[in-house]
Amino acid sequence: MIISVASGKGGTGKTTIATSIALALASDNHGLTFIDCDVEEPNGHIFLNPKLEDAKEIYIDVPRIDNDICTYCGKCADLCAFNALLCTGDSVITFPEFCHGCGGCRYFCPEKAITSVPKRIGKIEKGLAEDILFARGCLEVGAALSPPLVDEAKALAGRGITVLDAPPGTSCPVIHTVRGTDFCLLVTEPTPFGLNDLDLAVQMVRTLGVPCGVLINRAHNGIELIEKYCRKEQLPILMSIPLSKKIAEAYSRGVPLVRVDKQWENKFRQLYRHIEELVANERNNYN
Repeated sequence: MIISVASGKGGTGKTTIATSIALALASDNHGLTFIDCDVEEPNGHIFLNPKLEDAKEIYIDVPRIDNDICTYCGKCADLCAFNALLCTGDSVITFPEFCHGCGGCRYFCPEKAITSVPKRIGKIEKGLAEDILFARGCLEVGAALSPPLVDEAKALAGRGITVLDAPPGTSCPVIHTVRGTDFCLLVTEPTPFGLNDLDLAVQMVRTLGVPCGVLINRAHNGIELIEKYCRKEQLPILMSIPLSKKIAEAYSRGVPLVRVDKQWENKFRQLYRHIEELVANERNNYN
């Protein structure tokens, strides 16, 4: 089972939820892997305190032009969807920071004037947080391309339960995190901004064909705003966590929610059982 935890915006408490699910299930003797896919700003380690034991450098192939062979036909620049090459008529300029490493320019070059050189985009770190297998992607400072790093991190998903902490928003890194997972838990907050970004996230997840449910964090008087939306969209609300000074103070100290009060451990286990049922129903309907 692979569960992605996502949100349409940052600051909703997504990492708090993801780490709490991992800790609650790990203490219930599940084989648990936690992967922090928020490669631009990973912070799952703050709550899980892993002992990092291994690191792997991640590279992509970027183009290098052989000017002795190139005829400056411009075909490579024309086909690049990311504007990583510019043909001026008597030279080809490359912009490695825009390159996605697809190799299309090299493949279609009629003169075979393009070769590949590796470009470091970040690293994957692995370790143990108590009984949890922990991994995180760390994007190189100045690098703009995170999806390949997210894909490398996701490849470490274990055989038991894997919890993926997605980046905020609905852009490419989030799509790469959520795509192919068994379930996506969408964390939101009961505000007009939270509702707007939840709607964007729901559209993204449905486009990917991933079943999803909603967790309302910092629930207070405006919660009916989210409840009304979920009824209209036929989305299950799987859990609500109240706006609480005690929880906020624990968060500021890097204390996981399940360590604040033992009742949350049981509630997150119930949340997982509910997700299991939803995934099973989805598979039965599909078959």
